[in-house]
Amino acid sequence: MARTLQEMLLDPAVQPHVVADTQALVDQELASKGIAATPLKVAYKGLTAFAPGYYQGIIEILLPGWSNALEPFWADFTAAGGSEFGDYLAKRPEEVSEALLAVTDAKAQESGRPTVVKLYKAVRGGATKNIEAALPNLGAMVQRYA
Repeated sequence: MARTLQEMLLDPAVQPHVVADTQALVDQELASKGIAATPLKVAYKGLTAFAPGYYQGIIEILLPGWSNALEPFWADFTAAGGSEFGDYLAKRPEEVSEALLAVTDAKAQESGRPTVVKLYKAVRGGATKNIEAALPNLGAMVQRYA
C-alpha cells in the first residue's frame, strides 16, 4: 500500500535528515539571494542568534503541516507518472507557495514568542517569491526521501 508523503517524511529514521536538509536548503537559498534579500537575511540571522536551536525546532514543528500541504501535489505528481517533483512544483508556484505559507501563517498566529512573530511579519510580504524560487530544490529534496 502506498504511504503518504507525511508518513515517508516523518518516518523516525528519515525525519532528522529531512529537517537537516530543510535547514540546509534555506541556508543555500538565502546565500543565493542578492542585496534585495537583506531584510530576510537579517531576520534569519536575528532568529538564529536570538534563539539558538529554535530554527531547527520550528522546522520539526512545521514539517508535518508542510508535508500535509504538499500531499495533494505529490499525489497528483505520482499519479501522472512525473519524473521530477521540483519541476512539477515549479509549474504551480502560487498554489504551492500559498499552501506552504498557510502552515507558517497558522503557526505564527499561535506563537507565544512576540519577537519571532515580529520577524516573521517583517519578511512575510516577500515570502511567496522566495518560496517560488526554492520550489525546484524543495521538490528535489522531498523526492529523495519519498
